[in-house]
Amino acid sequence: MYATDTIAGEGAATQPELWLGLLVGVAASTLLAGLFAVVCIEFRADQIIAGLAVWLIALGLAPFASQVVYDGPNTASVTTPTTVTIPVLAEIPFFGALFDASPFVYLMFIAVGLSWYTLNRTAFGRHVQAAGENPKALDTAGVSVSRVRYAAVLLSSVLSGVGGGALALSIGQFTGNGPTMVNGKGFIAIVTYLFGNYNPIGAFLSALLFVGLDALQFSLQTVGTGLPSSLVRVIPFVTVVLVLALVGRTQIPEAAGDHYESGED
Repeated sequence: MYATDTIAGEGAATQPELWLGLLVGVAASTLLAGLFAVVCIEFRADQIIAGLAVWLIALGLAPFASQVVYDGPNTASVTTPTTVTIPVLAEIPFFGALFDASPFVYLMFIAVGLSWYTLNRTAFGRHVQAAGENPKALDTAGVSVSRVRYAAVLLSSVLSGVGGGALALSIGQFTGNGPTMVNGKGFIAIVTYLFGNYNPIGAFLSALLFVGLDALQFSLQTVGTGLPSSLVRVIPFVTVVLVLALVGRTQIPEAAGDHYESGED
């Protein structure tokens, strides 16, 4: 494998500094998720309300931190990660793009594989599933339901932190004003894992569906369709909703969102 450097703007950071920035993003995500976990598991708060509260905190905290550090809600452009190219495989038509990409793409494949294996082939994965389906049985087996739920929330926050950090570092800038650089993609992430039926591979495939539709709307705006651009931009969202309504058969875990304390009947 070989790598090609990509530099954006004058604020070029070294590659180790980029990975350090990613770790800081993961740490911030984990802290917020820890707050969410304590409020929901320890104090039995409603998960939807608590989730919205934490989201609003992050929505205001990130631009504020950027204002303090960079004197503005948006950071300067920085170096983007080096593109990793795998010879021969990168020459494959269409699919070759997967082997000539940012290291975050390869990290995504690794995360999907490890997540699937952990959930389906390890004792911890079975504990996580039981904590959502039948916490009473897990408690009876002598496993702490709260501990498993804490671990699951924190591990998911690590993955979401990597996703958020990868988004900012791939763009080469954090944008905290207006709709922010995330621009609603977090809510689409919720749809993708629901459509994927709580399966890492299913979530990955549904994410590819949305990304393809998102790329399609950009192409349609470029070539011109005679439709208002605002209408073209909603194509991915409308399509995902239609797919969920007509095809999706999400099976929500029976105890999802339910509070549980050891010894409850």
